[in-house]
Amino acid sequence: MESITDNALMQKVKMNDLDKLGLLYERYKGQLFGFFFNMNRDKDLSEDLVQNVFIRVIKYKHSFKGDGEFKTWLFHIARNANYDCYKKNKRTETVRLDDTCQVQIVEDNNLAVEKENNLQLLEKAIDKLDYDKKELLTMSKLKRMKYKEIGEVIGCTEGSVKVKVFRALKELKVVYEQVLLETN
Repeated sequence: MESITDNALMQKVKMNDLDKLGLLYERYKGQLFGFFFNMNRDKDLSEDLVQNVFIRVIKYKHSFKGDGEFKTWLFHIARNANYDCYKKNKRTETVRLDDTCQVQIVEDNNLAVEKENNLQLLEKAIDKLDYDKKELLTMSKLKRMKYKEIGEVIGCTEGSVKVKVFRALKELKVVYEQVLLETN
C-alpha cells in the first residue's frame, strides 16, 4: 500500500477535505509537542500550542503552495505560534525536564547525582540564552532538524544557520561556565 505524501494530504486539506488533516495531525503531533516542550517546558502549554498550530493550518491552508516540504511550512507556523505565546506571556520560569529525560538506570549513585546536577546547570544556561538562540538549539540539537530545514523555517540560508548555531553553542558554553561558577 502506497502512503500519501504530506504535501498531497495538505493539498486535499486545502480543497476542504478536512478528514486528511487528522492524518497530518497524527504524523506531526509528537514532533510539534517535543518542539514546544523543549522551548517552554510546560506540558499543558505544549499541548495547547499543538492544537493552535492545527487551527492555524486550517485558517491559513490557502497559503500552502506545495512547492516546499509540508514539514517546513508546518514548523514555520509552529515557530510563529510559539513566538506569539512567548511574547504574550514573557515566560521567566526555570526549565525542568520531565521523568522521561532523566536517568532511568543508576549503577553508581554519585555519577547519577553528578549527571543530574550538570543537566540542571545546562537547563539554567539554556534558559539564560536569547529566545532566538534557544529556538535554534532546540531545532538543531533536540529536534535534530537539518540546517537546510531550519533555514527554510526561519528564512535564511543553510550556511547562515550553521553560523548561528555555532555562535549559539559558543554562547551556551560561556553561559554554562558562568552558571557553574555561580553555583560553586
